[in-house]
Amino acid sequence: MTYKRVLLKISGEALAEVDDAGHPQTLSNRMLHKIAADIHTATQLGVQVCVVIGGGNIFRGDKGSQVLGIDRSTCDYMGMLATVINALALQNAIEQNGMACRVMTAIPMKAIGEDYVRRRAVSHMEKGRVVIFAAGSGNPFFTTDTAAALRALEMECELLLKATKVDGVYNKDPVKHKDAQHYAKLTYSDILNDRLSVMDATAVALLREHKLPLAVFSIFEANGFANVLAGKGQHTLISEV
Repeated sequence: MTYKRVLLKISGEALAEVDDAGHPQTLSNRMLHKIAADIHTATQLGVQVCVVIGGGNIFRGDKGSQVLGIDRSTCDYMGMLATVINALALQNAIEQNGMACRVMTAIPMKAIGEDYVRRRAVSHMEKGRVVIFAAGSGNPFFTTDTAAALRALEMECELLLKATKVDGVYNKDPVKHKDAQHYAKLTYSDILNDRLSVMDATAVALLREHKLPLAVFSIFEANGFANVLAGKGQHTLISEV
């Protein structure tokens, strides 16, 4: 292990699943505990872990504005509340897997989580606690990808990991195209110039400016999180060079 502290970005959609009867689940207990177990494996190896979680399984601000006709700022705040629901669900799974966990929210919600304070978050991680950052950055018009980049830099993380439905970055959708090419390594300039769907441009530009590497891997791979930290498994590593 070469990393002391990392941030894991999880999309809200990763927490959803279709059950054996074919019914869609907004929150999958199996996926929550799978992610919690992966985090536990990483912490057992001495890595300090913090998490930013999305809310797309419950509500997406950009699409909500288009469908409901509600102004974008309000829809984005609704999306932030969705991330808090996911954060509380993941916190419970993490604690059931034997770890201490704190939820910190960018919007004050004292009854259910701590206010986000950078020094307090660092202190929690130094004490071996997993920290989940909820409510994005607390600002409309910014995605949870951008919030993940921001928090990773504030926490002085050495790597940002984005868990997705596929095992890295491809030149086209590997689900639709069997001949899609997988990239083992890329630069941030490649991502921006080729408009590859990894993170939004604001997040990518922020990571590139501060030279923070990004790893993209599959949320479904067994021990995928720990494997990336150990330099194993199929994933894409993105850096400034």
